[in-house]
Amino acid sequence: MSAETLLVETLFLLFLVGGLAGFIDAIAGGGGLLSLPALLSAGLSPAQALATNKLQSVFGSSTAVWNFYRQGHIDTRLALPCIGWTVLGAALGALTVQHLDPDFLKRLIPWMLMGIALYILASPRLGEQDAKARLSHGQFALFVGFGLGFYDGFFGPGVGSFLVFAHVLLLGYGLLRASAQAKVINCTSNLTSVAFFALGGQMVWKVGLVMAAGQLIGAWLGSHLVMRQGARIVRPLLVVMSLSLTARLLYQDPGNPLHRGMLWLWQALLGG
Repeated sequence: MSAETLLVETLFLLFLVGGLAGFIDAIAGGGGLLSLPALLSAGLSPAQALATNKLQSVFGSSTAVWNFYRQGHIDTRLALPCIGWTVLGAALGALTVQHLDPDFLKRLIPWMLMGIALYILASPRLGEQDAKARLSHGQFALFVGFGLGFYDGFFGPGVGSFLVFAHVLLLGYGLLRASAQAKVINCTSNLTSVAFFALGGQMVWKVGLVMAAGQLIGAWLGSHLVMRQGARIVRPLLVVMSLSLTARLLYQDPGNPLHRGMLWLWQALLGG
């Protein structure tokens, strides 16, 4: 599949999807829930879609990082060591995924995403103010920067939500500050993944750049909305995106025990 074979209307729709994905990503993560299926629907192969999705998301995450940094919401003491460990983790993840089957993660991630959503719902004041940290900056950079960098390079779904939640739970950050700092790690892992996918020749550059234009606009709007609304906008969207990603992963994995429960719930809601 090449960009030349796509109609102008399709490219315009991908531009709009990129904008909405960038808006959501800047707030709570999970924009890939929209952008990746859109790329697959446009006719790109799975490898091309994954590569191109990383390319367009880099533009959104870097825009969000710049806006948050200009407004003083990014802690450079934490950002710099996180960048180093994230590059290493994402590189190892991208290399490992070529040799191992990531199916075991498909079974585990829905449970983790549901846990995040339930924890936030059970803690209505979570992230409204900074709280006591459970890890030092160095420990956080090692465990979260490297760990979630590896996860993003290896598999990826839900990483934005995991990053925001990790900053709140482990460093005691408020949701505004957590969203800002999470984008640093997210942007770093995206850049690292883009480099590996580009070397593999899977990138559809024109499609990625069209969506990137939408990402720039969406991320700019989303990051400014976070800075104005703070926890009021991050908390509900974090819950919605966590549950949406859970539903998507379960739908794609009939072997997961939670898949049957999701179908039963859906049938019950429809009165079937």
